[in-house]
Amino acid sequence: MARKTVLVSDISGAEIAEGKGATVRITFHDARKGVRELDGTDADAEQMGGRQVARRG
Repeated sequence: MARKTVLVSDISGAEIAEGKGATVRITFHDARKGVRELDGTDADAEQMGGRQVARRG
């Protein structure tokens, strides 16, 4: 029996197509709170705004 994994956006609830996802990482100033990650579609990430950061390496 084959299994298929379906990714769903934590932001909009829409299904994330293959190769069209984004991960939003939230880092708190208080390190004891840790880090949160949200899965979303490309459109969700573009809608959120923020600033673009250059790739490292």
